[in-house]
Amino acid sequence: MSKRQVVFGMLGTQLDAGSGPGRWEKWRPSVALGMHEDFQLDRLELLLDERRFGKLARLVSDDLALVSPESQVRLHDNYLVDPWEFEGVYARLHDFLAEYPFRPDEEDYYVHITTGTHVTQICWFLLTESRHFPGRLLQTSPPRKQISGDAGSYAVIDLDLSRYDHIAQRFAQQQLQDRDLLKSGIATRNPAFNRMIEQIETVATRSRAPMLLMGPTGAGKSQLAKRVFELKKNKHQLPGRFVEVNCATLRGDGAMSTLFGHTKGAYTGASSDRAGLLRSADKGLLFLDEIGELGADEQAMLLRALEEKRFLPVGSDREVESDFQLIAGTNRDLQDDVRQGRFREDLLARLNLWTYQLPGLAERSEDIEPNLEFELERWSRDQHERVRFNVEARARYLAFATSTEATWRGNFRDLGASIVRMATLSMAGRIRTDEVDAEIGRLRRQWHGGAEASPLTALMGDAAMELDRFDRVQLEDVVRVCLRSRSLSAAGRELFAVSRTQRASTNDADRLRKYLAKFGLDWEQVRGRAAEE
Repeated sequence: MSKRQVVFGMLGTQLDAGSGPGRWEKWRPSVALGMHEDFQLDRLELLLDERRFGKLARLVSDDLALVSPESQVRLHDNYLVDPWEFEGVYARLHDFLAEYPFRPDEEDYYVHITTGTHVTQICWFLLTESRHFPGRLLQTSPPRKQISGDAGSYAVIDLDLSRYDHIAQRFAQQQLQDRDLLKSGIATRNPAFNRMIEQIETVATRSRAPMLLMGPTGAGKSQLAKRVFELKKNKHQLPGRFVEVNCATLRGDGAMSTLFGHTKGAYTGASSDRAGLLRSADKGLLFLDEIGELGADEQAMLLRALEEKRFLPVGSDREVESDFQLIAGTNRDLQDDVRQGRFREDLLARLNLWTYQLPGLAERSEDIEPNLEFELERWSRDQHERVRFNVEARARYLAFATSTEATWRGNFRDLGASIVRMATLSMAGRIRTDEVDAEIGRLRRQWHGGAEASPLTALMGDAAMELDRFDRVQLEDVVRVCLRSRSLSAAGRELFAVSRTQRASTNDADRLRKYLAKFGLDWEQVRGRAAEE
């Protein structure tokens, strides 16, 4: 059994009007609802101001009965003080729908958005989109030529956008573009990082709440904050500026003035008024990097500015306003700072709604290769000169860059500086193995104070980089144990301490000797290295 089709609509005080026989020459949208051969109108719930337009509503009802005798019309007095006042119209329609006895298992519902004021149409849309009205939108249009008996056309609009393939594809494509923007166009491969970016894209689009970016120096907090601003700017959510300050550079009286501004004469040297960074970020985004370095007074002022959008400049007794969005960055454990009394717990609670831990470069080894290409492209663009690795040099650099020996203490800053050095020293637009070897040595000295970072590299040289990472990590640990052990047997006992209890034979020394031989090493070689050190 098919469901009954029920249409809700406002009486069109202009479009539905007409009198005498000539009214049939005019397209009237409420009457035309019953004239479509492929749309069966079972009931029309017609809302109107009975006092002013009751006569017109009854004429429309009678005319609809002539063209569609099977259609029932119900008139609902819907007096509006001002049909152009949004809040009042929405409240009236909301209350009407809340009291209506919907039976969605028996009836399909439509709301006719052709009639009524623009405000009414917007309210119908919002009530349908929020599912306060359990149906779809019905849009009708007049015929191209006014011909008696022509019902015109109609279209049903379902606000479930997932039903529209092309629209869904456009949304999906836009999401990918937004996430690509947040990643600076880098095709990152780390699953955890990509999931984090997906959520940041959603939060940045839908929320103005503060965001806290945590992670080591050089992990990309500042760049990500700028990309969030660009994303919101593209969506017309932030008409203001991007303002960035490193809180570690703010000291003494100047800290309050820099952030909150001051009035002329507020202190010695204050020769004129100063707006301050919070006011400069009005309607925009303020990025406070290293927020854990702020003093107690600055923290208190910032908390009030976040909660009330108002604060007092230094030396002023008049408050100023600034409506900014805040992103804070830190490489410190702010929870520990709260326990130590160095950071306000209420400020952290305000910042902690959306907190993201940015991993260091060493934790994203699979992203080193795409970031290497990004840095090369950036250098080439800045210098107007194309530079590339040759195949062997690229493989050697990546093997080192993704090994456990590469600590990347400065994270992306280290990688960017490394690429700049090699590109600058390259000849004829090619980075060769000589430049790579020199750069690897430079990075080892930078990270480890001149000492060789890896005993395995000291033993095997470049051959260590030719091992699979699985084997290299395991073998390096074995070598370290051998270096600190007095004998082959002692090293074997430490390395096979668990499995030796489950074996009948416990010749750990022989087992270790065979393992080392698998990689062309022996105990004497390893001990020789220990003697040198």
